[in-house]
Amino acid sequence: MGLALFFSGAFVGRTLEVEKITVPMVQSAQKLLGLDFKPSQLDTALTELTDLRQSYIRLREAKLENSVPPALQFNPIPVGFTFERERERFKASELKKVDLPANREDIAYLTVRELAELVRTKKISSVELTTFFLARLKKYDPKLHCVTSYTEELAMQQAKQADAEIKKGKYKGLLHGIPFGVKDLLSTKGYKTTWGSVPYKDQVIDEDATVVQKLRDAGAVLVAKLTLGELAMGDVWYGGKTRTPWDITRGSSGSSAGSASAVAAGLLPFAIGTETLGSIVSPSTACGTTGLRPTYGRVSRHGAMALSWSMDKIGPITRSVEDCAIVFNAIYGPDGKDQSVLDAPFNYTPEINVKKLRIGYLKSGFERTYAFKTQDQATLEALRKAGHELIPIELPKLPVNDLVMTISVEGAAAFEDITLNGQVDKMVNQDRNAWPNTFRSARFIPAVEYLQAQRVRYQLVQEMEKLMKQVDVYVSPSFAGSNLVITNLTGHPCVVIPNGFTNQNRPTTITFIGKLFGEANLLAFVKEYQDKTDFHKKHPVVAL
Repeated sequence: MGLALFFSGAFVGRTLEVEKITVPMVQSAQKLLGLDFKPSQLDTALTELTDLRQSYIRLREAKLENSVPPALQFNPIPVGFTFERERERFKASELKKVDLPANREDIAYLTVRELAELVRTKKISSVELTTFFLARLKKYDPKLHCVTSYTEELAMQQAKQADAEIKKGKYKGLLHGIPFGVKDLLSTKGYKTTWGSVPYKDQVIDEDATVVQKLRDAGAVLVAKLTLGELAMGDVWYGGKTRTPWDITRGSSGSSAGSASAVAAGLLPFAIGTETLGSIVSPSTACGTTGLRPTYGRVSRHGAMALSWSMDKIGPITRSVEDCAIVFNAIYGPDGKDQSVLDAPFNYTPEINVKKLRIGYLKSGFERTYAFKTQDQATLEALRKAGHELIPIELPKLPVNDLVMTISVEGAAAFEDITLNGQVDKMVNQDRNAWPNTFRSARFIPAVEYLQAQRVRYQLVQEMEKLMKQVDVYVSPSFAGSNLVITNLTGHPCVVIPNGFTNQNRPTTITFIGKLFGEANLLAFVKEYQDKTDFHKKHPVVAL
């Protein structure tokens, strides 16, 4: 009765003059959707279809900023899943004495952990570090195209404040005084937030995203907004194509293009990226960086451009696994604004006995013929030599690639305004695989099919939980097989690290997947492996 009353008068608005809906029109439409209702059944539906179309038109008149989420919320928690409850103090690894390099340029490739020790012991000031990295950004950005905006005035102010606080004995922790950059889909008060896109290249969102605010509270120094492929796809933005410092004739991949490029080139100690379907893993591979894609629901996306409310995730891109842990420790947790964020502890310590962890490997993924197979097989062999018994696993057999429509539908909703007013025509990429075509095509995906896809996604979440009861961590090729798609849909955390080089001296990577909200064990395990390698310590000096 409530629905009947609602549609009978409570929501009646103006009726617009539009083409009359007819049976032949609907017959043509149902062919597009793969339906086969009888003409008599379609005739019965004409009145309701006409009313629905009027509803669509009225709803489009509602003012919906990109920041407004849908009332539906993805839940990554499988049935029966329980959180760790006990909270422990974050513990980073102990360092021997750290001195300033004899060659000052070598500061560019020190880790956050090493720089933090130099700052803490006052061997270098935050102002000196900030000045140093700003100079490198300005020197190499003309080649790499990784910066959209410098935040120099703010950076110097924050650096001076950090130095003053440290001088007074008010040391905030490992990020105090450390320069960083953020992917330019995170809002920053007083500076442009362009989303890498022509329609938004002059946009100012006058607030700090939660991640930016949390890093500021930790004492970190924001020096630049970094490029992203236009509206978080690829490495092409309104200012050109972001390059990998290993080969500046090639793009840095996307969409966290500038974040990975800047860190790899030693232009910043760390940067913030985001991932919906590979946007931390892919540029980390092209640039040879280490990246953490946290569990969905770990880091607030308040102040971040929404592409897919049920899949977007924010994480750090760094030089080392422990740097990822340090940055993640500052940005995770609820903020009272992003309601998808759950309050779960992050009890990282490098001192756990990783030999007690059950380690799986994606058997069929490694058996395929693919680009990085030689480097990946070497990783598996190194893990076995380190004493780990690798448990063969296989991923759930569900139509996961078909679930990628999730991004199309949610992205089309997030950018409905520029799709309908034609502003998408100003975007740089206009080919078949670019956003303008995706946003238009997604208008023809029925709501019923989208919801059916989410029901299959629910099944995927449950099946992945069965798998993750067998192992604590598993290793997978970064791109071979369906792992990247599946774990982005289920929200599992991923650490991507360099594990070698191609014959063309381009970096390769491998990925490790952990349990939901299991970043602590995941990072500790991958750190133990990375510490036995030196791939993350190689630098693209020649290309620069």
